[in-house]
Amino acid sequence: MDEEYDVIVLGTGLKECILSGLLSVDGLKVLHMDRNDYYGGESTSLNLIQLWKRFRGDDKPPPHLGASRDYNIDMNPKFIMANGNLVRVLIHTDVTKYLYFKAVDGSYVFNKGKVHKVPANDMEALKSPLMGLFEKRRARKFFIYVQNYNESDPKTHEGMDLTRVTTKELIAKYGLDDNTIDFIGHALALHSDDRYLAEPALDTVKRMKLYAESLARFQGGSPYIYPLYGLGELPQAFARLSAVYGGTYMLNKPECKVEFDEEGKVVGVTSEGETAKCKKVVCDPSYLPGKVRKVGRVARAIAIMSHPIPSTDDSHSVQIILPQKQLGRKSDM
Repeated sequence: MDEEYDVIVLGTGLKECILSGLLSVDGLKVLHMDRNDYYGGESTSLNLIQLWKRFRGDDKPPPHLGASRDYNIDMNPKFIMANGNLVRVLIHTDVTKYLYFKAVDGSYVFNKGKVHKVPANDMEALKSPLMGLFEKRRARKFFIYVQNYNESDPKTHEGMDLTRVTTKELIAKYGLDDNTIDFIGHALALHSDDRYLAEPALDTVKRMKLYAESLARFQGGSPYIYPLYGLGELPQAFARLSAVYGGTYMLNKPECKVEFDEEGKVVGVTSEGETAKCKKVVCDPSYLPGKVRKVGRVARAIAIMSHPIPSTDDSHSVQIILPQKQLGRKSDM
């Protein structure tokens, strides 16, 4: 380990692995270390035994749950937009050859105590029980405006500059009611709170277009795709890319300490008494606790279910969004 590298990367989360992959492809000498004995850092996927060890210490998972290796449980659960930037990155870097994906069966929203399918285009809007007859017509007009909107073609703007007009003002033009605004903002544009209403409408329109494009891309019941063996596969795919181009990997390295010179510049990383020299360090926040501040928290729960979720058409994989207003909270679930 006592060598010199161009870059040392600490932590094998998705961002760190994408960077180490790209830097290796670029011809830099990269050393990549992690204090854990698995890839993925905070965004890893654990099997049952690892999950119990992490949250229950020495307890063992109950036998009726089946084989541990059949589970890949994400510590940082997310879905991937089928037409989003991450998919473009995966295709551009050719790491798709290391991954298997599955389309997610459905996207649902919680409204007035019931679970409903999210209508994603003008035709689905007409069938949706989320809205009354007249509201459906208004929503359809809004969907058509969004579908036709093209940032570089002023003819599609209907006289509105979406970099200035707020989302609230745009929606008011179509006379949509609060319930409709709720599912458009939270289940289509995927905002997690209501701040977007006072912000320029362009971002919300782009998010809605991305949703519709993603839905059309794989003709599935939702706009989302997901790695077949859990999200922990993504960092590993980029780690393989890095290794193919000469990156060096060391897992299970305790107490990786970033070393600085008198001027506060990075000079290397020490672990187990050995120091690897470098000019740059890329790391996740947990490796430099003194240089980060906490700005928020995410609360998570993991439920292992014995049946499909009711009202979701017996789907094997779904996303259900519970908008903040429906729950009397400040953020969505």
